[in-house]
Amino acid sequence: MLRDRLTLAPSTIDEINQFLLDPDNPLINEVLRIAARYGTPEEINARAKEARQLPRLLSRLRNIDSPYLKDLEWLQAQRDKGAFISISQYRRKILGDRAYTMYFDEGKAVTLEISALQYFPWFMAEARQAIDAKEIMPGRYIRVRQMREQEADQGDILAVAAAMQIIGATYVETLDTKGTDGSNVHLGGPETITGYFGGVGQPNEHPLQWLDEYLYYYTQYGINQVLNVNYGTILAAFVLYKLGVDISFKISVFTGHDNPFALLWTLLAARLFAREDGSTPLAGLNLSNSASNYTVELGSVIRRKLELEDKVRFEHHITETYRRIVRQPYNRRQELVEVAARVPNISAKHEGGDPEVEATREYSSDILDYFRAKEEILASGDMARLERNYLDKHEAVNRTAQALTEHGLAFVAAQGLHRR
Repeated sequence: MLRDRLTLAPSTIDEINQFLLDPDNPLINEVLRIAARYGTPEEINARAKEARQLPRLLSRLRNIDSPYLKDLEWLQAQRDKGAFISISQYRRKILGDRAYTMYFDEGKAVTLEISALQYFPWFMAEARQAIDAKEIMPGRYIRVRQMREQEADQGDILAVAAAMQIIGATYVETLDTKGTDGSNVHLGGPETITGYFGGVGQPNEHPLQWLDEYLYYYTQYGINQVLNVNYGTILAAFVLYKLGVDISFKISVFTGHDNPFALLWTLLAARLFAREDGSTPLAGLNLSNSASNYTVELGSVIRRKLELEDKVRFEHHITETYRRIVRQPYNRRQELVEVAARVPNISAKHEGGDPEVEATREYSSDILDYFRAKEEILASGDMARLERNYLDKHEAVNRTAQALTEHGLAFVAAQGLHRR
């Protein structure tokens, strides 16, 4: 049969293995060299596990007299006394008595996701609003703030790491080693950011520098999931995980997975570099804004056939920042409702408020704000406006939670806050 010509020759697989195991392989040698600076894989993982322990994070905040410590203590107290609305209460709020008779398939629950959580105080404003208005807190948070800036900002990096554990949510950090750090000589700043988004954000030796930065934050703060925007760093992360370091990553929308063949290529790599237990560091894959339900559903078939359905989450933008990223109005909520009943392990990412809300704002959300320094934002007087943009995203999350609920679809919120 013609199809049989697609068979991968065992000799080809052998050649790939020989290249990977070749002691003269310069790429693998560099990964091994960088990893060795932090210890053996077992030592690296032990350091990361210790660094992410909640008591350890809180102790470090206490040692630097961080103002965020009291916020976290308040958050713990609110969680423990059940101040946040439960899932069953929320369903009754939306559906009334119908909530008692509807079936919600938790096996296909959609993860509610928000981006980008730049500053810890924004998170606290969101949490207080969620209690007062009986709203849902997302189950997944994306951060794009400069790592070195948040590290030096009264323990912001520690506070967010602790908060995610307290509320039972996953989160992703974005490392500083990328095209906007000066490595891409064709970028003159955010105004030429399309050069970075075009897939040249990790030039030349930067995948190795990215790994080094990753291992630093992994061992110092226990951060084990970061954003990945380039095929070179994706492969480097696969290699590091295969060696035994328990990192994980999600692939950014800017990598460009806009069709099923692109998904097949990346998922094949995930399967090839999986450990013997089938696990992979690829935790999430953000589809392109142009991807349709056709791509989501065919991608789901690929993912299931490669035994990655429960391991790799498809993350899809429902809303986007109002300026400089997509043509508005952009709102994929109805498409989500249609596909969520058929495709498991997907998340609904909210990067902007609903377009009709954004249009009313004096200052609407802007993707370029992600690249502004906190000092400049404070000097410009824009911090309150950017917090308002973030809370508009929170509102969009809750509109999605409502739409899913009205259609009998389950969602994943912050599991430590919203009890069943």
